[in-house]
Amino acid sequence: MGSDHQHLLLHTEVRWLSRGKILNRLFELRQEVHMFLLEQKSAFSSLFENQDWVCRLAYLADIFDKLNDLNLSMQGFRTDELSLNSKMCAFIKKLEFWLKKVQRNSVSVFPTLDKFADDSEIDNLNTICDCIREHLTKLRDELVSYFPSIMNQDRTQDWIQNLFVEDVTSSSGLSDKLTENLIELASDRPLELKFQNVTVSQFWLEVKGEYKELSEIAMSALLPFGSTYLCEVSFSAMSLIKTKHRNRLSVQNDLIIAVSDIESRFDNILAKKQPQVSH
Repeated sequence: MGSDHQHLLLHTEVRWLSRGKILNRLFELRQEVHMFLLEQKSAFSSLFENQDWVCRLAYLADIFDKLNDLNLSMQGFRTDELSLNSKMCAFIKKLEFWLKKVQRNSVSVFPTLDKFADDSEIDNLNTICDCIREHLTKLRDELVSYFPSIMNQDRTQDWIQNLFVEDVTSSSGLSDKLTENLIELASDRPLELKFQNVTVSQFWLEVKGEYKELSEIAMSALLPFGSTYLCEVSFSAMSLIKTKHRNRLSVQNDLIIAVSDIESRFDNILAKKQPQVSH
């Protein structure tokens, strides 16, 4: 039929990203699916003839795509609680922005729905906007209930990620001695250049020798795991290493190598080993 895709995607509970991808694929193949359902004389074929239902499908494809982007941005090895809080706070503020747009009967923030509405010249867009507004409101309330402290963030740790700003000590919450050290550190031009070229964690580790107390406070906020990503990576690596054929294998050392991003120094390791010599 000349379609861009050859099959529909199946939803699985294990792969949370699939929940958003199947909606996009179903919307893109809606005409082909409609023809198939007509051939099968299925009652579901009437859904694809209903503009209101297709609009809801397009909206769900868009909102799940945005949720997938948020989830992916919060994964990875070098994530910390401070950055994750900022991303979640930004998403909640985006929800409020989307609500304001929908309240003016504008769906421009949802590209799939917006294109479908323009191409199909939908008459009852106001009804669709009412439904979207109700869903966005519930989604925002649910996120705020899960993360009650997100919108009232503690600004006393802003200096950890935004050290070289004009008024870094205004809400640091540090003692007088540490505040003086913070002022001294924030006025160091070479360190400011280094801060721009390395990660936040690397910076605080490098200044630990001179600013030990500030570094320890910063690292205590950056070290805790912000998500279960590292645990999931470890379980995935262990399932590949320890199979039924190697069920008695001790995986501790192998697992460390598999999940670590530090390159092994094979030359040093081999130098400590006695080579096999002929008898």
